Amino acid sequence: MSETLYDKYGGFASITTIVQRFYALIQDTESLDRYFQDVEMDRLIDHQIKFLCMVLGGPNNYEGRALAVAHSRLGITDGAFGAVAGLLVQALTEAGVEAADIDTIVGVVAGTKPEIVTA
Repeated sequence: MSETLYDKYGGFASITTIVQRFYALIQDTESLDRYFQDVEMDRLIDHQIKFLCMVLGGPNNYEGRALAVAHSRLGITDGAFGAVAGLLVQALTEAGVEAADIDTIVGVVAGTKPEIVTA
């Protein structure tokens, strides 16, 4: 059995650190503020950790709403989606994730775009 990206990069603890850094970057980006108003960030971060763990081949403990439902009222633009994807790349790079693996992860994220971009 081949090693998953989840295992390769240290499992739950490492994914948690990456997601926390990712959301710190998002919260420092003024142009994204409107998407996160009135959002319970700890809950969102928990959902994102579980989602990313699942995507990277770890345990499937994600219990959040379907992506399209969760994002439907937010009016997310292509530009905002791209900005968030760029911040994910930054967080992954800072964590020492290899470029080829970042490409794989971003490919999965890009596949969610039709469910997230609504404006």
